[in-house]
Amino acid sequence: MKKVKKILFIFLLAIVSIFVAIILSLSPLAKYLIEKYDAKYTGREITLDFVYVNPFTGYIYFNNLKIYEPKNDSVFFSANGLSAHVAVRKLFSKTYEIHNVTLDHPRGIIIQNKKEFNFDDLIDRFSSNDSTPVPNKAPLRLSIFSIKINDGEFYYLEKQIPINYFIKKVNIESNGFRWDKDTMVTHIAFLPGIGTGNVNGSLTINLKNLDYYLNATIKKLDLNIIDQYLQDLTNYGTLRANLDADVKAKGNFKDKEKVTSSGIMAINDFHFGKNLKEDYVSFDKLKVSVNEVSPKNHVYSFDSILLIHPFFKYERYDHLDNVETIFGKNGANVQAARVDNTKFNLIIEIGRYIKAVSKNFFRSPYKVNRLAIDSASFMFNDYSISEKFAAGLSPLSFAADSIEKSHERVTCFINSGIKPYGKLAVAFSINPKDSTDFDLQCQLQNVPLAMFNPYVISFTSFPLDRGTLEFNTQWHVLNGVIKSNNHLVLIDPRVTKRLRNKDTKWIPVPLIMAFIRERGNVIDYEIPITGNLKNPKFHFGDVIIDVVENIFVKPPTTPYRLKVKNVETEIEKSLTLKWRMRQDVLEPNQKRFIEKMASFMEENPDGFISVYKEQYAAKEKEYILFFEAKKKYFLTTNNNRVNSFSSADSEMVDKMSVKDSLFITYLNKQTNKKQLFTIQEKCAELIDSSIVNTKFNQLNKRRAADFISFFKLKDVEKQVKFSADKNVTPYNGFSFYKIEYKNEFPESLLKAYRKMNELNDVLPRKKFKKEHQKYIEAL
Repeated sequence: MKKVKKILFIFLLAIVSIFVAIILSLSPLAKYLIEKYDAKYTGREITLDFVYVNPFTGYIYFNNLKIYEPKNDSVFFSANGLSAHVAVRKLFSKTYEIHNVTLDHPRGIIIQNKKEFNFDDLIDRFSSNDSTPVPNKAPLRLSIFSIKINDGEFYYLEKQIPINYFIKKVNIESNGFRWDKDTMVTHIAFLPGIGTGNVNGSLTINLKNLDYYLNATIKKLDLNIIDQYLQDLTNYGTLRANLDADVKAKGNFKDKEKVTSSGIMAINDFHFGKNLKEDYVSFDKLKVSVNEVSPKNHVYSFDSILLIHPFFKYERYDHLDNVETIFGKNGANVQAARVDNTKFNLIIEIGRYIKAVSKNFFRSPYKVNRLAIDSASFMFNDYSISEKFAAGLSPLSFAADSIEKSHERVTCFINSGIKPYGKLAVAFSINPKDSTDFDLQCQLQNVPLAMFNPYVISFTSFPLDRGTLEFNTQWHVLNGVIKSNNHLVLIDPRVTKRLRNKDTKWIPVPLIMAFIRERGNVIDYEIPITGNLKNPKFHFGDVIIDVVENIFVKPPTTPYRLKVKNVETEIEKSLTLKWRMRQDVLEPNQKRFIEKMASFMEENPDGFISVYKEQYAAKEKEYILFFEAKKKYFLTTNNNRVNSFSSADSEMVDKMSVKDSLFITYLNKQTNKKQLFTIQEKCAELIDSSIVNTKFNQLNKRRAADFISFFKLKDVEKQVKFSADKNVTPYNGFSFYKIEYKNEFPESLLKAYRKMNELNDVLPRKKFKKEHQKYIEAL
């Protein structure tokens, strides 16, 4: 028995030794064969630290796997470890089963150059060139179960645009696929390589017909990759935003319209503009809540679409505008990218996809339970004229509930403040089945006429320093046929002194006012519109009648109108002192009023006044900036020195146009920067802001000194109290001193108030008594 046991032990030891020998020899042999024949069979170099192969259990492990680019020492793909189990016994029945495929910390790089990818050679090498079907050929029985990727890192480089993006912490788990089943389920999670956010989701694919089901959750995903694609469409500009989403979708990879989706998507903290500091478009959140969207089935059902605190700034320059300077004239950059088939641009493709899935929207029974815009700001700046014009709508709100094609009417409301002054209210009702059937009501109130001075000065040379615009319109359109009434009222419009400048054209506005302004110092016109949307007809009968009436009716009322004007002047100049741009000494008529005021203080020792300095700093500094830039140009071109700059030279510089071609050429040479689009920006580059601020402060000191000098002559300066400087946008378009009387009021002022109340009750002004009174109270 001992002998038999010994023989059995030796036999078993030999068997084990053979197994160990096979394993020990097969592993280095596998490594040797892989590294020797890698280029022959793959066209690429492959290196490994070591390989472990167990033919008895079917376990395979590759350590530190690296696959290189063809004929290059750059790594295409690498992994710390690759392991799998092969069902060895089933190989004999021509069934290939691989279990538990695991990749530890894989790192891959995809490089695209036009339509070529760095893996095209692998596709070509392993794709069958023989498309001839083989009759009765048995299907390949290949199954891979349980695929797992741990802590992956994958890069995408596009050379043309270029794009440099990567994701990290990639973890993928899949049940794999069976040769006799069509469905594959995959779970994926990753983080963006740069910025915030994470993505988690599952994807189920039918490998036979390419149907899919997607369930994805995205939290604060940085959209840096969108900014990179945007660089291909723009001349300059930056974008930043992040994405939240919780969506479910099912569809087919072959048919982009065959998709049904639901869920919530939100774009947060969106900023797009000239640079990181200056936005052209921004919003806090755009949230879309989808009940169901199915383009193929003509279903568009949204629970809500909400836009929170959007901001949009549109600017006009001497050449193009801020949109065209970014995207090219008429969107030339976008058009070029759209027709260039050699490049892939994600933004263009997203746009095409949205267009494809939404083309049936208006032909479908669409539904949006709530559509709203909250706290919007829309700004408009015009630099194409001699001075900057700025206006805006803020805060603007838009609301529309139950937008549904099956409803008879859909109604929406817009309410907004107007910057710097005014209000806007719009009510709009439309038949969702017919866009030529709608009602519109719009009301514009309390808009100062002086706000439009940049245009009025440029085209007439006569600024306005008083007046309010109100406008009401009502449209009823049925089958495209218009029935509209439009009511325009300009209350107390007043033209001030002409500005003589080479920038401005000349139109005799005072003469025109004599014809269009009515006896009550208002312009009140009704302009009906009829016809249809394609050929509207404007009826100016009321305008013509009023002009003719003014020619014949106004002359007899001239004494009344002069009396009103004198009383208004008495009140206004007793309560306010207006300063023209860059004016630093009082004009003769202003001096007379200040002398009268000083005499009143001398006669009333217990009385005193408070003077509130309301400064139109933005506009004053713009005028100073222009003057200093033109002065520097004048001194340079005339070889003058600053100490030889005379008052005649100052007047010549003041009248010089900022749009003068030689001056602009000088600015362009001095400020050779691509992103300076306005005269203001170029002048600011030439003249330091500290110089402008110093000149502005000196201007205000000279004004205050000249004002108080008249009270010092009467030794009553202690009865005058100045407030701190206040920077505002004045209603009447000029810096001014607001004067408040304490204890005693001048009898002339009280008398003027009483007289004005009487005049407002007379027929020509009675109709707009409230509006006239508002202005007096505002003073």
